[in-house]
Amino acid sequence: MTLTQLRYLVAIADAGLNITLAAERVHATQPGLSKLLRQLEDELGFQLFHRKGRSLHAITHAGTHVLERARIILAEAANIRSIAANLRNESRGTLRIATTHTQARFALPSAVAALSRSYPQVSVHLQPVSDSDVMSLLDGGQVDLAIVSTAAGAPPPNGIALPAYRWNRTVVVPKNHPLAKHKQAPTLEQLAAHPLISYDSSLKPESSLVRAFQSAGLDPQIVMTASDADLIKTYVREGLGIGVLAEMAFQPGQDTDLRELGADHLFAACTTWIVLRRESVLREYALDFISVFAPHLERRAVSRALTSGGTGTSQWPGVPHWRERKVPLKVVEPVVEAQ
Repeated sequence: MTLTQLRYLVAIADAGLNITLAAERVHATQPGLSKLLRQLEDELGFQLFHRKGRSLHAITHAGTHVLERARIILAEAANIRSIAANLRNESRGTLRIATTHTQARFALPSAVAALSRSYPQVSVHLQPVSDSDVMSLLDGGQVDLAIVSTAAGAPPPNGIALPAYRWNRTVVVPKNHPLAKHKQAPTLEQLAAHPLISYDSSLKPESSLVRAFQSAGLDPQIVMTASDADLIKTYVREGLGIGVLAEMAFQPGQDTDLRELGADHLFAACTTWIVLRRESVLREYALDFISVFAPHLERRAVSRALTSGGTGTSQWPGVPHWRERKVPLKVVEPVVEAQ
């Protein structure tokens, strides 16, 4: 049994049992991946997957147990590599981040740019996905950290959640829209009278946007959803409806054909979180990235949270609002790599 075999096993599971896709993700050939999988099953003495012809149909009961342990082994192997790289003062590597389209487009660019200037040999891989997929990428070990937002409390307690900043929703309309002529901020009743365009998450029963309307006895007309805030604004411009989106997604200097209507009083504030896997060992540049993206998260406190598995991190003082947030132009200079 080798780490490569276990890595291929996890890749197949994470690719939805699609061997072709799994092979692409681990930079292997499909025949080579299939061969190592068969060798692993021969060594173990049982099948890891149910098969239909040449295709994998489902993970067997025994395969589920092996897969669970394989993830742990691979995570610990990655931790050992991170420890070794940190002890060698290496300033090269890869930072993998799972996040939503809005965070990737509007919140992360300055922090990623700052990291790149200080660590030119570190490549950053962003994986913008839907809210529901962010945590699964982190849990599967496919990324180093996740950046996700919630309207009520911290994300599911399967990781270490660090609050980055708070933010509110905003409402955007074309400048010729009837609501744009009002001097006062809109009410929920006024919004409910118009078709709305918002994020995909607004279709979920637990959506805080929907709950705000329902608590007022109103039924919102959500006529379109999208995962990308730029798409929401595009269809607002086309007259399909009023946009309800994250406030950082409205850019006054660029969205000059739209008008922003304040909505702080209508919807609950949201929090953007940095979520880390429990018992993970982060590279020094990853800790520096957290420091630049959320300066109030003191580096030593983050390290202690990782060491303790998140114990004692339920309260973080001084979580800024998006409007107060200031991202440094650069991170701490890395230690020169040992020769």
